[in-house]
Amino acid sequence: MPRFPYETVDVFTDKPFGGNPLAVFTDAHGLSDAQMQALAAEMNYSETTFVLPPEDPANDARVRIFHRTAEMPFAGHPNVGTACVLARHGRDRGGVLRFEQMAGLVEIAVERNAAGEVTGAVIAAPQALSLGIELPAEGVAACAGLGAGDIVTTAHKPVQASLGVKFVLAQVGPEALGRAAPDLAAFRKLEGRNPELEGRLSLFLYARDGHAVRARMFAPLAGTWEDPATGSASATLGALLLSLDGGDEAAYTITQGVEMGRPSLLNVTSRRAADGYRSRVGGACAPMFRGEALL
Repeated sequence: MPRFPYETVDVFTDKPFGGNPLAVFTDAHGLSDAQMQALAAEMNYSETTFVLPPEDPANDARVRIFHRTAEMPFAGHPNVGTACVLARHGRDRGGVLRFEQMAGLVEIAVERNAAGEVTGAVIAAPQALSLGIELPAEGVAACAGLGAGDIVTTAHKPVQASLGVKFVLAQVGPEALGRAAPDLAAFRKLEGRNPELEGRLSLFLYARDGHAVRARMFAPLAGTWEDPATGSASATLGALLLSLDGGDEAAYTITQGVEMGRPSLLNVTSRRAADGYRSRVGGACAPMFRGEALL
């Protein structure tokens, strides 16, 4: 019976049972697309990754990312967690890993402590900031069980944005952030009325105090009622904020997962580049389980 080893880690935390759990299948050679999707659904985490040989030997791996119902072109915590797992197996080159993904090449810098132990990683999002449609405040508010007046539109309206994977970013007040709860019917209604979303409606709500940000992410249509740490959305938010605030570079600390009892800390650095606004996102990573799938 074929055996496929996997490891799990908690990402964007330095302590077990915090952050965002991730399952990493360290050698996915021989798994079909359908088996990868079935395994991701079985693991029931926000995402599961599958490590394959790179198409270009200059890179370190081809990494496929699946959430419970579909494959992702790019995601934050799966890249940080996968990099930490592979680096603990000695598969980095001088503290750097390069992953081939649907959205492009992702470069990861591995972080180690004074004893040489892997403690975390920082990834560079594969694309510059792109903006999509704006959505009505009342529709976005309904998705989170809030009123239209809870949506802060001083800096921007709720907008679809991406650095490789699309999110709807919306600012709310701190008190409203704590009250938010996803309304599945409202998600279906808003998604159905906006075909430009292309079937993807992941809502990233945030409240900010300068460069300190609190956030929550809801994607119930994709099987994630709430996500404890969303690296790709955090990186996208950093790029958006820099584009609105002005300047060439800025750093943001984003706290997420508090309401779920899984506090997460994400460090985002955004910069103005020749092709637009780009971001890096990183954080710590705690090892959890090891096992095998028997297929």
